Amino acid sequence: MVLYLLVLFICLIYLGLDCITIINESLVKMVMNGVFVLALIPMINTGIGMNFGLPIGISAGLIGMLLAIQFRLTGFLGFMTAVIVGSLVAIIFGYIYALLINRLKGNEEIVGIFAGLSFIPIMNIFYSGAPFTNRQMLYPVGSKGLRPKINLENYFKGILDNFMIINIGKVRIPFGMLLFYAMICLAIYLLFKSKLGVGMKAVAQNENFAKLSGIDINKTRTISVIVSMVIAAIGICVYSESYGFVQLYDGPLSVAFPTISAILIGGATRKKATVLNAIIGTYLFQTTFLISVPVANEFLIPQLSEITRMIVTNGILLYAFLYEGKNNSESL
Repeated sequence: MVLYLLVLFICLIYLGLDCITIINESLVKMVMNGVFVLALIPMINTGIGMNFGLPIGISAGLIGMLLAIQFRLTGFLGFMTAVIVGSLVAIIFGYIYALLINRLKGNEEIVGIFAGLSFIPIMNIFYSGAPFTNRQMLYPVGSKGLRPKINLENYFKGILDNFMIINIGKVRIPFGMLLFYAMICLAIYLLFKSKLGVGMKAVAQNENFAKLSGIDINKTRTISVIVSMVIAAIGICVYSESYGFVQLYDGPLSVAFPTISAILIGGATRKKATVLNAIIGTYLFQTTFLISVPVANEFLIPQLSEITRMIVTNGILLYAFLYEGKNNSESL
């Protein structure tokens, strides 16, 4: 992936495309999507596997943002309210999801796929009938039901993107956004240096040994799921403030597979993932996707941009799963 990315950069220079703009965008994209990737680490390191149930945690974050918009909270107050409320809802959702996961041990990833897919229609019913009154959130005709996309222009759009910007020549470094991302990375790193984190890793390696050591398996797994859901809820708040819109209804369904691909590309396995794996994987995945489309458009016709996007995205997904499967075979 690194070699492929270098080839793309060489093509950018050869074609005379604006490399600085792409570098600036890559930093923003890394944080926009990077928090989702960090959300996978707790469950992977507890032996639960890849969290295909990310849409559940994302839905919690969406509820937090909807409440912030409902009360017309703006700036950092609105963003932090969305993060806090979303995290509290994620704790409830995560606990319920953990009860399901603990009853179906050994099939967590399959359960996660079906749970994520089935939870979205439930949330769609909620979006259609929730008693929100802010007209900017509602359909203009009938004033009932939330819009699929809600504009954050008047609330907290770009609140992290535009905070503490550092300009080095033409390179624009979103220091505030990177600082927020670094704080979450540090929190996860410290978690796995604590007694609880060591217990999570022990559960992943050998549940029988962990149980004999006095570790409550189900409790540890439940905490891991809740932490993952809370980070996912924060992740959608970060993504939405940077994107400028809150995407409801089927929007969360498009997150899980690219996120899992990113952490696999970064070198993670089904039972071990680090913060560094998440950072490297996110940057490789997002930057490769960001560069591939304009390069392909130069060599092909512009009308193929959407087709190119789908080929690149799904190609990276396939590569990530094949790469992870190869690693598993070699370890066996």
